[in-house]
Amino acid sequence: QVQLVESGGGLVQPGGSLRLSCAASGSPFSFSSMGWYRQTPGKQRDMVAIISNLGGPAYTDSVKGRFTISRDSAKNMVSLQTNSLKPDDTAVYYCNARSSFRGTTYWGQGTQVTVSS
Repeated sequence: QVQLVESGGGLVQPGGSLRLSCAASGSPFSFSSMGWYRQTPGKQRDMVAIISNLGGPAYTDSVKGRFTISRDSAKNMVSLQTNSLKPDDTAVYYCNARSSFRGTTYWGQGTQVTVSS
């Protein structure tokens, strides 16, 4: 059973930083991509940053220059360094991993990020 476990969310003031981490376990196959999505109440889950085996990282426009995604493929871990946080970044952040076998997608349980003064 594949599990993704996130950590690092919390409450931070505008302009602050948080580092989100995600560890994947239980997969007999490698992951072709790992990334982060976020969701606010009543809205769809949107991609924030993703890093794949085929190319460099990709970011949604609103976080470019502020967020940095990194991945340790050997350990099946992905992290998201979030800097210069804004209230609009408030959301539940979900870790995502896509298996290299059949493209099966897995999700973590989500971690809350709240940016407020």
